[in-house]
Amino acid sequence: MNRTTLSLLAAATALAAVTGFAAVTAPDADDTTATAKTAARLPVERSSLLCPAPSTSELAETVYTSFTPGGTAGGGTGGAAELAPSVAPLDDTEDAAADEKKTDEETADDPASDEPANEDETNEDGTKDEAKKPAADGADAKVKPFLAVKGPGKPVSATKNAADAPALVGSATGALAPGWTTQQTTTITGGESRALYGMSCTPPDTDFWFPGASTDKSRQDYVHLTNPDETAAVADVALYGKEGTLKSSTGEGIPVPARSSVPVLLSTLTADAEPNVTVHVSTRTGRVGAVVNAAEEKAGGDWLAASADAAPRAVLPGVPEDATSVRLVVFAPGEDDAELKVQLAGKSGTIVPATAGETLNVKSGMTASLDLGDVTKGEAGSVIVGPAEGGRETPVVAALRVVRGKGTDQEVAFIPATGPVTERATVADNRAKGSTLSLTAPSGTGKVKVTASAGSEGGAQVVKTYTVKGGTTQAVTPPVPTGLKGSYALTVESESGGPVYAARTLGETKDGVPLFTVQTMPDDRGMVSVPATKEDLSVLK
Repeated sequence: MNRTTLSLLAAATALAAVTGFAAVTAPDADDTTATAKTAARLPVERSSLLCPAPSTSELAETVYTSFTPGGTAGGGTGGAAELAPSVAPLDDTEDAAADEKKTDEETADDPASDEPANEDETNEDGTKDEAKKPAADGADAKVKPFLAVKGPGKPVSATKNAADAPALVGSATGALAPGWTTQQTTTITGGESRALYGMSCTPPDTDFWFPGASTDKSRQDYVHLTNPDETAAVADVALYGKEGTLKSSTGEGIPVPARSSVPVLLSTLTADAEPNVTVHVSTRTGRVGAVVNAAEEKAGGDWLAASADAAPRAVLPGVPEDATSVRLVVFAPGEDDAELKVQLAGKSGTIVPATAGETLNVKSGMTASLDLGDVTKGEAGSVIVGPAEGGRETPVVAALRVVRGKGTDQEVAFIPATGPVTERATVADNRAKGSTLSLTAPSGTGKVKVTASAGSEGGAQVVKTYTVKGGTTQAVTPPVPTGLKGSYALTVESESGGPVYAARTLGETKDGVPLFTVQTMPDDRGMVSVPATKEDLSVLK
């Protein structure tokens, strides 16, 4: 094989390890214009998602909503998108085993069958799977799917009550892989833990940063580590406070067994109780999904998703208009200190809040925080962090702790820094009432198309276009499908202009408490760039 072919295989291997396999199609042999310098945008052929166990409360009700947007160019047909318990209940496993045995017997007895019951299957890369071997990414054939998407463009939902809702692992293939997303929404309406917990289930990875966590006595923060694969993973969890690394003798070498989820209480990893902590999760072997469940005394709780990759600028969209307290938490993971300017992009423009001061200094390896108070003052906005004037461009990770309500009627949520919608982003489980879409264009006017999908139980999709002026945030009630029954998905697609960042707020009021959760909407990475080549890749099969 020459270098072009090897590079192509390396790219495909890297994609497989993180998000999925990219479709690779060689140009026509007669096309003399194709070179290794050009690249095609092609849909991924496989993607993976992990959902942690939602709650230990007997009062919890969890709704799972899964969705793949339609209209992906080159997406083809067929495929599957299924989520199953990370550890199957015994009865499910036995039933599945019985069904498999019956299928094998029927296949063996069928004279018209051309395929041996135990024939190995050939993958696109030319490798073979051993007969009966469970697939990676949670696609174990012996585990009954808990939730399965039937086709692009229409969400499916399932509900689980009480504390026995399991962690879910799964994968999507074929036409259902590009843009596949799943929302996990848990409502706890009673007790001290009453809250609305929401998160978009995460793909597996090897490195995560969580600014905004805590080891304070008023918080119970668990980092959930979920392993989708058939081999064990080993993870390290490091904590950083305002003075640097928090001493810990138990955060290294945490085993995460195959197809399982392990919750780790952060306050058990260190004797230091700090209100603002940055968590770094990395794996020594294998890969995991990681997310922090944060519960706060007298203020409910929510999931804290990982910050976007460290960058000199961070955008945190979706701060509600009635926020009563906003705290920014920032961490500089590199060797350089950061001197930052903190701004708020609102409906009419971008300002430097009075509570932000002139600059925020963040020492390398230390967690810094800034209380912004009721910074939105009745006008929804987005926090933008970047280098101060004359300051160096130091990569940082960031998140917001946001509170609505006062006194005993408070509820907390978290907004991590996120990436722009470069092509498309989707969030599921929107309702007829209580959904707010925030769109922010920090550097220049941008135009996006927003599609409200068909409902999970009925209704027709609706499409609307928004133009977001540079330096502003639009907080809108998103379009609702015609004749909506059930819940629906929102898909945001970039059309023209500067980058647009998006977030969805889901809210409801229970007994006077403004429960809410915010999910940022980074690009779904359903399309990947694959270098073109003159090589005939069929020789690799």
